[in-house]
Amino acid sequence: MKNIRLSRRTLLRGLGALMALPVLEQMEPRVARAAEPGSAPRRLAVFYVPCGLYMPNFTPRGSGRGWTLSPTLQPLAPVKDDVLVLSGLSHEPGRPDEFGHHAAGTGAFLSCVKVVKTDRQDGVRAGVSMDQVAAKALRPHTRLPSLELGNDGGDGTGSCDANFSCAYARNISWAGPTSPRAKETNPQAVFDRLFAGFDPDATRAQIERRKAYEQSILDFVSEDARALKQRLGARDQRKLDEYFTSVRELELRVAALDQQAPTCSKGPRPERTEDVREKTKVMCDLMVLAFQCDLTRVATFMLGNARSDRVYDFLGLTSGHHTYSHHQNNAENHAALAKIDRWELEQFSYLLQRMKSVQEGEATLLDNALVYFGSEVADGNSHGHTDMPVVLAGRGGGAVTPGRHVRYGGQPIANLFISMLDSVGVDVSRFGDDGTGPLSQLKE
Repeated sequence: MKNIRLSRRTLLRGLGALMALPVLEQMEPRVARAAEPGSAPRRLAVFYVPCGLYMPNFTPRGSGRGWTLSPTLQPLAPVKDDVLVLSGLSHEPGRPDEFGHHAAGTGAFLSCVKVVKTDRQDGVRAGVSMDQVAAKALRPHTRLPSLELGNDGGDGTGSCDANFSCAYARNISWAGPTSPRAKETNPQAVFDRLFAGFDPDATRAQIERRKAYEQSILDFVSEDARALKQRLGARDQRKLDEYFTSVRELELRVAALDQQAPTCSKGPRPERTEDVREKTKVMCDLMVLAFQCDLTRVATFMLGNARSDRVYDFLGLTSGHHTYSHHQNNAENHAALAKIDRWELEQFSYLLQRMKSVQEGEATLLDNALVYFGSEVADGNSHGHTDMPVVLAGRGGGAVTPGRHVRYGGQPIANLFISMLDSVGVDVSRFGDDGTGPLSQLKE
């Protein structure tokens, strides 16, 4: 090992581009590398799916370590030992007084604060979401406090569900009662935000020149990278090569999205249509890369907006998701929901496997993170807010013992969020409308 010490914020620079590096051995204190496997950064991630899930197919049999994957959870088989399924948790702040369960549940999804019913933009009132509480505390450690991603766009104007503002239906991340953190739905823009365009010395001409010549960000930092590699030990050199390879592959995939997405028929202001399968995976890859190079430690992803009626034709379905979710105990609707729910869990499993593939010392990125999977309601037909579909993945650096199914008796999800915040060093005793303390049984 070369006798040098690298800053955790070491960057590669070239022709107006900056690239953050993954966590290398020579960025960590030598004592910590040898004696403290838990010294890597802690991360929080959220994976939201709309319209609830068909709970009979979701809830596993057995509890503790003697549980079996349900039909919907089968895609989690490769990471079964890395997940906790938490049954019996409630989310009462997401319950509206009458109608509008999807928007109300999504608006309170991460804040556990009952939203004010309004379709006026100036009347919106929500709570600060769990991810933003973490982002505020972790802000000094990373360039980006948080990353908000999603597949579906739309602003916060108008009514999206029973006179509830679209701001509630289209955002899960809230910096304040009137301040939703709008998600980015363009993978190219996310990529540029993470890996380019943030050099204060870069000019617009330099950025455009890179795009015009279709050059990789790596091309701009290659000379800097070669000089750095000469100063690294063999293990760090291999890790740097793997990281650059993953960035290069993602660049190609992001660029391919622009070329492969079919366009709508001719008409006024035609819009692009996007393949949700490829786009979801690219967004997951972007989250992993953002964590890997410690650009942020907090990220959220919305697979779809609340009450999404996306038609999953590639699953052989002809009606929309929200339509099927009102299944009326119809067997055909149950079968359709089973296909959609399983596909959603496949995407979640993809994210977890990507995180597990990133080595951080003796642990993995997934070991050092907690990833929350959930929806705004339980069963979409009854719009339930008790016994919510909840999966918690990762170990949070030792805060959680996964590989189990834990049953609760109605404890609030807000208590889970208190525990998740504690895993990244944020100490809160209460959270939201009904959070009273850390959730029990997360660690054996």
